[in-house]
Amino acid sequence: KLGLDNIVDTEFIVAKAIHDGVIEGTIVRDGLYLQSKEIVDVYSTEEPQQAFHDRITFCLKIHNEAVKAMVFPDFLGKEKGDEESRPLTEQEIADSLEKEDGTDDEAF
Repeated sequence: KLGLDNIVDTEFIVAKAIHDGVIEGTIVRDGLYLQSKEIVDVYSTEEPQQAFHDRITFCLKIHNEAVKAMVFPDFLGKEKGDEESRPLTEQEIADSLEKEDGTDDEAF
């Protein structure tokens, strides 16, 4: 069926395909044919799940490395005279909300 004139050439090509993993089977020299191995249902194994897990792990690793590589501005306010870049404390936020609530009540 391969259209080759010489049986030896055909056997060599099929043997190379088996060796490379393209075909799973054995050459039967007595009958001059290729006996392929039984086809196994891949989805009945854990191989697809493991491949998916490996892909997800790789993507998460890349994401985590990208986040670590990001440069964030200094939110700690350690620079002198830069009070506006300093994050507010909980007490300052509460005081600010009380002032806003007090002014809004007077307006109504």
